[in-house]
Amino acid sequence: MRLRSLRDSRRLLRAAMPSAFLMVALPMATLLLATVRNAGAQTGPYERTFYQSKSAVEKALKELQPSMRGRLPVLEGFALPGDHPFDRYQRAYYESSVQVSATASGGSVVRVSTKVTAWYADSAPSHSGYQLLTSNGRLESDLLDQLSDLLATRPGVPSSEGSSGAGSRQNSNKDFPAIARPAASAKPPEIADKRTAEPTISAPMPQSPETGRTFSSSLEQGLSSQQLADSKNSLKSSDQSQTRLQAEAASLEEVLKNQAHPRNLVAIKKTGTPVVASPSLNGKTLFLASAQDEFEMLDFNADWVHVRISGLSRGWIWRTSLEMPEGISDVPLAGARAALVAADLFQVTREETAPFPGDWEALRGKNVKIISVQKIQEDEKNSGAPAKLEFAKSLLDKSYAELAAKSQEIAGVVLIFDSVDGGMIAATLPTVQRWKAGTLSDAALWHQCYFDPPETFAVSSTPGGH
Repeated sequence: MRLRSLRDSRRLLRAAMPSAFLMVALPMATLLLATVRNAGAQTGPYERTFYQSKSAVEKALKELQPSMRGRLPVLEGFALPGDHPFDRYQRAYYESSVQVSATASGGSVVRVSTKVTAWYADSAPSHSGYQLLTSNGRLESDLLDQLSDLLATRPGVPSSEGSSGAGSRQNSNKDFPAIARPAASAKPPEIADKRTAEPTISAPMPQSPETGRTFSSSLEQGLSSQQLADSKNSLKSSDQSQTRLQAEAASLEEVLKNQAHPRNLVAIKKTGTPVVASPSLNGKTLFLASAQDEFEMLDFNADWVHVRISGLSRGWIWRTSLEMPEGISDVPLAGARAALVAADLFQVTREETAPFPGDWEALRGKNVKIISVQKIQEDEKNSGAPAKLEFAKSLLDKSYAELAAKSQEIAGVVLIFDSVDGGMIAATLPTVQRWKAGTLSDAALWHQCYFDPPETFAVSSTPGGH
């Protein structure tokens, strides 16, 4: 009897075990299935169908490019929890990629997927580094919401007809836009018709750890505000740097303005001014100086300035080619007097066109205009080299127009001073042209002329003849 009772008990226990197992296993399986489905929906791309054409949607997306990447203010609420707590991450960034496909009805399907990266700071520095986190869908939803709002402001049909998460389910109600989120259900028509209604959020809204304030679901109020703040700070920093540089430049200008200019410096007036080895129009040209070149003045006389080139190197420059220090005239008094009286000392006696009478390679065998000059009074004491050069300049200036008109026939001009202490000055037409154009100074003009004999036109004076 006892044996039969034991067998009946075992049979009843076996019959009861499946029911008990199912009571425990079924809820666990349901929870596991829901978790798997939820995880699959969150990690996949988000999509929304629009009535606008593919080209219209792509054009709108170009305007939203700034919202497709940027810096995240926090990770919580934008990414799924991973192996590490959010407070161990720094410098979070996101970047969304978009695919647009045309539909058979002429509309388009927009699929959005987002990568979230952040710097993970581990207690072991070797384990630190940037890590890829999984977006919870809020960034994708916000981008699709912005696209819907942008398309809704343009004339045409409603902006979207349905949306889905990782799957391809579409909303059958085509009278209102749906929010892209996993396993989303259609909104009631009375809410969907309100364009100003707050869009449904696809992820929990995070709380600010400092104030407890809830972050907005819109990137324009969340991410875009951070980007705007960064841009303002960058512009402010740039303006401050520019202001500082302007202040420094003004300070340097003031220092230069107040700085006393050395009294022993001379400056070149025109580019191409010759610096010669000796104080003579026939002196060897060392080099041609440029405008505003400065040299230390060692000494000067009525016509020449002795300058230091560098180190022990010295040279001479025609005085009228220089800006002299304050208190010293650029034009010596002797030269000024010579310019005033030159017209009363000489007169032109003859002009003709003939072959060049000298042995200068530049004009040898070529036709030139020859101008013969005589002293008005043979015993005139002031008719030396400076007066001859001043009168020669006046003749070159007066005859230039005729020389230019006959440039095919005449290669240059020759001035012959017909007197006991006379001589000849010759210049090519191109040299006279450059002098008239202002590209040659008086000194440069004479250094490119031919003198015969040279000593007749030597204007070198002993130092001290100021």
